[in-house]
Amino acid sequence: MGWQGRFVEQVSVDTLVGEIDKAGYGVQDVYANWMVLDEERLTLSLTVKNLFDKQYLDHASNGDFEAIPGYEGDFDHFEVDAKGDRLFLAGEEGKTLEVFKLSTGERIVELKGLETPHSLLWLPKTNELLVVDGEKGLMWRDGTTLKVKRVQALGAASADSAAYDPASGHLFVVTGGKDVSMSESFLNAVDPNTGRTLWVTKFASDHVEALAVEAKGQRIFINDTARNQLVVLDKASGEILKSVKVKEAEQNAPIALDEATHRLFVVTRKPGKLVVMNADTLDTIAEFAAPGRTDQVTWDPVNRRVYVTGGEGYVSVVQQTDADHYAEIQRAPSGPGAKTAILTPDAKRLYVAQSPGDSKTLGKLIWFDISPR
Repeated sequence: MGWQGRFVEQVSVDTLVGEIDKAGYGVQDVYANWMVLDEERLTLSLTVKNLFDKQYLDHASNGDFEAIPGYEGDFDHFEVDAKGDRLFLAGEEGKTLEVFKLSTGERIVELKGLETPHSLLWLPKTNELLVVDGEKGLMWRDGTTLKVKRVQALGAASADSAAYDPASGHLFVVTGGKDVSMSESFLNAVDPNTGRTLWVTKFASDHVEALAVEAKGQRIFINDTARNQLVVLDKASGEILKSVKVKEAEQNAPIALDEATHRLFVVTRKPGKLVVMNADTLDTIAEFAAPGRTDQVTWDPVNRRVYVTGGEGYVSVVQQTDADHYAEIQRAPSGPGAKTAILTPDAKRLYVAQSPGDSKTLGKLIWFDISPR
């Protein structure tokens, strides 16, 4: 029998993503060996690692975290209430809404009873949180109590990906597709305050994913994942303007936009690639390997960086020199299933949700403090 302890002092690590303060920790293991047969012909060994189930952040990783114990399945997307210092996270498979303190990452509350929450939109003028739910459609919650105020169905079932356009005040939501056994998908333009549908565009595709919307321009860029195409629409009418095949790889899903330089950042999953495209010509400018099972790509306009978060366990950081030149500057360890992310409004912190998923790992809110350029 024996005991082994590992005690690590607090450290500060300077990385390209930012300076990370890591708390010290102690982990204790016990073990025993039993010789079943003589002459060491058969020996059984028993080891219990982390005897007291200590939650800690290994110093080989690059982020701080808040544990989300008891959560099972995948998380989906984030939203921020900057004035209220709150961070919201959709608990897609756990049927929850997770609420954290934006400034510290501290978990405030977990609200249960949702169905399949995917996307979130904070409405400061009406003090409401709009939840895009795959089963219920649109759900408005009071911004103070977070109690449900009203629910409204939205076109075809399975409301999922969404993007908000602050210029027009419209929300664009994807519905339909293979999740509800439909061979078609739809993009719905909605007034998020009233729920009124402004237009609907149909896609002959059973899998349409993420979208990016110009604030100063008139275009929407959306990934038709099933057909391996990038589609451009007019945001005022929903008219399809053009489409192009993503030739570099298959299963194009996440997308982000740098409107200032007219550059799109499209991530594929088969295999994992980040493809930089000219938003006007849809020509490819550059491409990089991306982590597997990516569910979010985030553009940082302040520091001119792209953060690609994937379930493979790291954040790929790609830095823009100018519109046509990019370099991957770091692969910051995160955790298995850490697939969705949000950049705080001041661009000083990147929050990442680690989903337990099939791996059954501990659910976590991970954050990286960003080093400014």
